[in-house]
Amino acid sequence: MNVGTTAPVPAPSLTSVFVRLKLSLLRNGLRQSGGRTAAYITSTVFGALFAAGTVLAFVLLRGHAAAATVAVLLTGVLALSWAFMPLFVPSGDETLDPSRLVMLPLLPRPLVRALLVASLVGVGPALTFVLALGASLSLAHGTAGTVVAVLAVPLATVTCVALSRAVAAANVRLLTSRKGRDLALLSGLVIAIGMQLVNFGAQRLGRAGGLDSLEPAAAVVGWLPPATAIGAVDSASRGDHAVAAARLLLTAAVLAALVHWWRRSLVRLMVEPDGSTIGAASDAARDGSGGSGLLARILPAGRTGTVMERSLRYIWRDPKTKAAWVTSLAIGLIVPLFNAFQGGGSIYFACFASGMLGMLMYNQFGQDTSAFWMVAQTIATPADAYAELRARALALLAVTLPFTVFVTAVTAGVLGDWEKFPEGLGLAFGLLGAMVGTGAVTSARFPYSIPQDSGYKNVVPGQAGLAWISIFGGMLAAAVLSAPLIAATVYLHVSDRQPLLWLILPGGLLYGALLVLAGLRLGAPSTARRLPEILTAVSKG
Repeated sequence: MNVGTTAPVPAPSLTSVFVRLKLSLLRNGLRQSGGRTAAYITSTVFGALFAAGTVLAFVLLRGHAAAATVAVLLTGVLALSWAFMPLFVPSGDETLDPSRLVMLPLLPRPLVRALLVASLVGVGPALTFVLALGASLSLAHGTAGTVVAVLAVPLATVTCVALSRAVAAANVRLLTSRKGRDLALLSGLVIAIGMQLVNFGAQRLGRAGGLDSLEPAAAVVGWLPPATAIGAVDSASRGDHAVAAARLLLTAAVLAALVHWWRRSLVRLMVEPDGSTIGAASDAARDGSGGSGLLARILPAGRTGTVMERSLRYIWRDPKTKAAWVTSLAIGLIVPLFNAFQGGGSIYFACFASGMLGMLMYNQFGQDTSAFWMVAQTIATPADAYAELRARALALLAVTLPFTVFVTAVTAGVLGDWEKFPEGLGLAFGLLGAMVGTGAVTSARFPYSIPQDSGYKNVVPGQAGLAWISIFGGMLAAAVLSAPLIAATVYLHVSDRQPLLWLILPGGLLYGALLVLAGLRLGAPSTARRLPEILTAVSKG
């Protein structure tokens, strides 16, 4: 008789463990704060309403000639969003980083299976399933179409999720690096540009004859998985059973290839060391220049060149600064260019680029954060503060001046209105000078801290009022300062003196330069006098 022995408890399957882990991560994440819970519930409700509306639209499209075109293209866009989502939202799901499982004795095949099943738990996969179901409902007719739809909907959903996981695993080193954080910060820019492209495409589509013009694109996307699965439903409903089978098999083959790619990436991630810093170290060891590169050689000597180089390197290396610059450059080009393409633009829209770029001068010391104390050690007099602000303004103008010329020239070229190019560029220069001048003053009077580890937040809690005063107060002051130049342009137009409008270009350049100098002269004494207050304000992030 064996005393004290117990029957062995069977170990739970790895898949069930990962599913419970995913649910625990979701539940604990919602418990962190009420704001996060409210945001999750709100996004879920809006997502559900959007999915319900889309399904209703698909049901109404049932039997319409364009139903196949819309269903296939929507599935293609859905798959594209799944492919790029992990690149722009790397911190959206804690299970996207499988490197946390490196120390666990897990085999690749069961690990991939468990991760795939766990990935299907969440709002995103559920909405994808509902959208694929709606697309199938608009196309499924007859027994064959219904049977293929039953297979196509889950196949398309799983393929989207596998695509996302394969891309994330292949780029996990990037997603957990500084470049990955840069991509996350730029995701808002990508969404803004995408919305502009969608708006532009919709307007062009309305003028091109409706959805019929999308049929060639749908014919191509219909053979790209997972849209092939939805296309198979349409083929089966029309009696093309061989084509439907080929599309389903193609989708299944791509799904198997994605899983295989995912598995290879996991194996490589688990067994190979992270060499991302090795190359950088070796490059630094081989670099004997001591930081005196091309940038340092072309910039002025002394304090001006040093500060300019530091400011320009911030643009490339600091994620928040880089995001602000790229956003301003892109939107400053998109708004005038898209309005010109749509036929309702004007050369004066180029001033939008000047406004976006000029705002980068505001809160110059905020990007230094607590390291501003080193800058403060070099400022003893208003003359030192003037040299610091002047160098920062020159670094900004080194990029913004040629870009303003470029945007104005492109806008004039698209509009075919080169006669107004001088006055448009002059107004843009004047506004840019006003923004830079007021930015020098507001940087000293209303500094605020920029959080470095808070995702999309650009102001720490409690300083939002300072940010609003700095940005909108400066913009209002710049608009008022630009009024004389605008009034001169209007006067030349209404007094029928168009031949003299070219004078706005040198006048705007000179007027903008005077505004920059005046702003630097006003901001320098405040900067030298308020160094402790500035350091306190920018060190809270």
